[in-house]
Amino acid sequence: MQKAILAKKLISNLDLTSLNLSDSKEDIISLCEKAKTPFGNVCAVCVYPQFIPLAKNLLKNTNIAVATVINFPQGSSDIISIREQFINSINYGADEIDAVFPYRDFLENNIDICRTFLETLTQNKADKKIKIILESGAFKHQELLMQACLLCLKYDIDFLKTSTGKTEVSATPEAAKTIIDSIKSASKNVGIKISGGIKTFEQSEQYYNIIQNAMGENWITPQHFRIGASSLLNNLIQEAKG
Repeated sequence: MQKAILAKKLISNLDLTSLNLSDSKEDIISLCEKAKTPFGNVCAVCVYPQFIPLAKNLLKNTNIAVATVINFPQGSSDIISIREQFINSINYGADEIDAVFPYRDFLENNIDICRTFLETLTQNKADKKIKIILESGAFKHQELLMQACLLCLKYDIDFLKTSTGKTEVSATPEAAKTIIDSIKSASKNVGIKISGGIKTFEQSEQYYNIIQNAMGENWITPQHFRIGASSLLNNLIQEAKG
């Protein structure tokens, strides 16, 4: 596929993200303006929960979803707090919720906590899209990451996501392949979101090719494939200009 054509396609698969502790109202206004490009809109903007109402208002006449994060970035096992964050995000009006999996508990074999986490989200999701952030860089062995994926895929989730982007190791091609292989092997209608350190067209193209090789080009729609990034958009726009 020609670079310009692929860049335009990837814009529509982008979750344009601003998750800085210093984020202000002005930052979110700027983010929402950037989300509407000459080559079409991004799929979603992802902001902290307190900015959901602002983003919803700014994007109310568009097809751009508003996503938020919970249990972020620590991936704790505090189910009461997670439930409160989840309900608050829904009440604020979030369309999509990216929730950090309690990956440390999984790695310590505290599987019941992981199950409770997944049940808490999926039993109350209604029409919201749920993306589970695995924090793939914390898994030293791909076999363990595969096991975590397969556990998550037993529940009514919508996406498996690589990482928060807040750890030393974020998304990697190896992790992306493990995640997409788990989705394919489970035959589940679940998408993949690549997030953490994706800044260039070349990086996004590499992940696109991994997914395409596994699932076919027709599978790669915003319903199945997302890239979460804050600085990738400008690069994609430059490539789209040809």
